[in-house]
Amino acid sequence: MDARAILYGLTFALMWSSAFTSARIIVAEAPPILSLSLRFAISGVLGIAIAYALGQRLRLTRGQWRAVIVFGLCQNALYLGLNFVAMQWIEASLAAIIASALPLLVALANWILFSERTRFLGVAGLLAGTGGVALIMGTRLQGGADAWGIALCVVAVIALMLATLSVRGASGGGNLMMVVGLQMLVGAAALLPFGLMAETWDVTWTPLLIGAFAYTTLVPGLAATFIWFLLVARIGATPAATFHFLNPFFGVVIAWALLGERLGPLDAIGVAVVTLGILAVQLSRLPRRPAP
Repeated sequence: MDARAILYGLTFALMWSSAFTSARIIVAEAPPILSLSLRFAISGVLGIAIAYALGQRLRLTRGQWRAVIVFGLCQNALYLGLNFVAMQWIEASLAAIIASALPLLVALANWILFSERTRFLGVAGLLAGTGGVALIMGTRLQGGADAWGIALCVVAVIALMLATLSVRGASGGGNLMMVVGLQMLVGAAALLPFGLMAETWDVTWTPLLIGAFAYTTLVPGLAATFIWFLLVARIGATPAATFHFLNPFFGVVIAWALLGERLGPLDAIGVAVVTLGILAVQLSRLPRRPAP
């Protein structure tokens, strides 16, 4: 892992974690489902245009088409859709913490369902990370956090875990930017009917809303995905995943700095425990170095 890989990883984690804060700003000014559908439509068109500029075409493998459908529905429509709806009632930092449990859930499911060998460090990380998330959720519930919003975030991260497991090994075949763009269009199409039924498009486009919408469309939506692919191509998927351990820290700090969300002592302890737990799980999955 050289300096460029570290730069890619830090930039990706920062961009990805900031999405919760920008989403919180959007849902305070606009209907969450319709605004997210519009964001996916714009990101999808831009992603496909970039893919064509890179020489990619709609010649996808069967596994890639499965990834387009599964991730378009589970990641974009369910995971992000439920998070956008939930952040009408809960803080961005809490949503970021719950979402950061994804690597822990995937590792636990691989261990239980696929009998993936897990080292002691990984088991310890799973226990620590779960305990950290539970500590933060319990503290926020006692502080008056909305239980319905928390439940939506939990369902969202479980949906993304199931999507991740269902397309194991389906990332080969090239055309990655094309896959990303198509996933976003699937998410836009899936969310639009629900938004039209449940919401009214009554939006005043303030400078803050325009900035947050443009940011979440271009930075977490497209730029972070592109940087992730660069990182994976440089060092591989498993080492790249270790940078997810920064998501809880960045997510909470960004929400505190930009939105003024509270950060109590137990929150700080919980974030530290979750961060170390995710790091332990990811490090345990790295291949062992051969003995000299």
